[in-house]
Amino acid sequence: MKIRFIEREVLKERPDQNALGFGKYFTDYMFMMDYTTEKGWHDARIIPYGPIQLDPSMAVLHYAQETFEGLKAYRRNDGNVQLFRPEMNARRMMKSNERLCMPKVPEDIFIEALKALVSVEKDWVPSLEETSLYIRPFVYANEVALGVHPAASYQFVIILSPVGEYYKEGMSPIKIWVEDEFVRAVKGGTGFAKCGGNYAGGLAAQSKANQAGYAQVLWLDGNEKKYVEEVGSMNIMFLIDDEIVTAPIDGTILPGITRDSLIHILKDWGYKVSERRLSIDELMEAARTKRLKEAFGTGTAAVIAPIGELSYKNEQVQINNFETGELTQKIYDELTGIQWGKIKDSYGWTVEVK
Repeated sequence: MKIRFIEREVLKERPDQNALGFGKYFTDYMFMMDYTTEKGWHDARIIPYGPIQLDPSMAVLHYAQETFEGLKAYRRNDGNVQLFRPEMNARRMMKSNERLCMPKVPEDIFIEALKALVSVEKDWVPSLEETSLYIRPFVYANEVALGVHPAASYQFVIILSPVGEYYKEGMSPIKIWVEDEFVRAVKGGTGFAKCGGNYAGGLAAQSKANQAGYAQVLWLDGNEKKYVEEVGSMNIMFLIDDEIVTAPIDGTILPGITRDSLIHILKDWGYKVSERRLSIDELMEAARTKRLKEAFGTGTAAVIAPIGELSYKNEQVQINNFETGELTQKIYDELTGIQWGKIKDSYGWTVEVK
């Protein structure tokens, strides 16, 4: 793929690595590529980061044809930079785009674009502990026309942001609110797709949880409001007795790449991992009787988020005395060790950026 490069006149001052936060700073350049039904994907370019021109009648503003992904570039101890399972993000975006009647970005183009942009911006990849370069690819409909139908033109864009930890608590446990009023997804909907509408629809519950002092929402299934599904920004796993339980990938939850990676590692360690329906009643009873030993969220942004408390229908239960569990810490150390190149990657998950 031929990629044009347009150099910016003045480079930005890079932020303090000790105060990055999450999603606050953006690098000098971004990737952009166009799609039309006549030409397909064309005109790949790396251009100075800046505003995107939006026509008031642009399709994405009215009919929400938009998908996105999230992954990271990591600075290894030897100074080199690597990605983690980028092909999984490419494949997930293709499925998301298919669901929203949008053109797929081929896997090879997706990965080549990632590598090209990260290579240009390698100096932006931070080196301090727990920092990385967050990568946000997204596709949106930019056809200028009103009318409910799949758009005829789109843009594929990638932006980069140096980040620290997603939660200010770091690896300290967070409190989770179990939502029993609103629902996130139902079978046949867009629950498995990574699209902005899923997150917008969850903001009311998230606001309610925040006002009650909770960091995140745990969603129940949309039909019966009975079975545990996922957290607002993460998949979730529970250690009940000697079984690790997580919701199945059946169309209503996001097929998380961190989730998939942990399942591989945990099974290799000899743990029983069950992808099954878990009722909120079973979960709360396991917490009351101390059979729920640990719980943690999994996702690219937070990596692993220990969970110390659940609140459901005015009942609060603590998990592992509101302390980070031994398994939670162990799996975090293993996964981040692979991602930052501190541990040998025996799975072939990492991809070096030249």
